[in-house]
Parts: sequence; structure tokens; C-alpha cells
Amino acid sequence: MDRNHYRFRSLWSLPAPAEPVYRALERIEDYPRWWPQVCEATRLDAAGGVVRIRSVLPFDLTATLRETRRDPLAGVLETRLSGDLDGWARWTVTPAGPGTALARYDQEVDVRKPLLRRLAVPGRPLFHANHALMMRSGRRGLAAHLQAV
Repeated sequence: MDRNHYRFRSLWSLPAPAEPVYRALERIEDYPRWWPQVCEATRLDAAGGVVRIRSVLPFDLTATLRETRRDPLAGVLETRLSGDLDGWARWTVTPAGPGTALARYDQEVDVRKPLLRRLAVPGRPLFHANHALMMRSGRRGLAAHLQAV
């Protein structure tokens, strides 16, 4: 296994129907409003943008996102990532009961940032923990955002 290759999966139970959750997730330019670790998100055009993220560890990651699938009926948003991370990410939003939704996040990436590549072996557990903290914070932020709108 390549020590710079990562697979992540997160499940977010959210207090809103699937449609508003999907609409919030498709607006990457709004992520900094509700997701503290997304420091910047700039839409480049209708199908892409650039994000800069930073969680607990003292480094930023910048990635260009290019939409590869947008399917509101299936609840799927998928993007290709390039930059400090090279790979793909996918949101799948499904109803989970009356007034609730489940947002599943899948990501498979290769780290390209030189510092993180050098720290791949000793840093791997920290990188996984950092990602888990970021995702937990994102779920809380999106839940609060959905309650406010």
C-alpha cells in the first residue's frame, strides 16, 4: 500500500430533510460559513472551485475541485481533487426518517504536499485523527447551519 494514499468515510446524521442537506453541500462557496476548517472556498465556475482547509495540525491543504457528478435525484455530489490532494470525494445524501437525512462522505486521495509526504509514516495516525476531528466539526457546523435556515 502506498503510504501517501488515504481512504476516508464519514457518516453524518443531520436534523433536516435530504433536499436542503444536498443543496447546502453543493454550495462549496458557503462551506467557510458553517465548516470552521474550510478557511476559504472560491467558486471558479459552475463546475469547480478551490478550497483551503486547515484543521488541528499546523498546515494548510489547498485543492482544486472539479465536479464529475451532480445527481440531485440520487443525492450524489462527486468531485475530482487536484493540488495538495489528488483523487476524488463524494457526498451521498439520503433520507433517514421524518425530517432527517444521512450524508455519507467518501474520499480517496493521494497526498501531494511535500511536507506531508515526508511525514507519511510517523504522521499517518495523526493525519487520520486530524481528518476525523475536521469531519466531526463539519457535521456539527452543517447541523447548526441547517437549523438556522
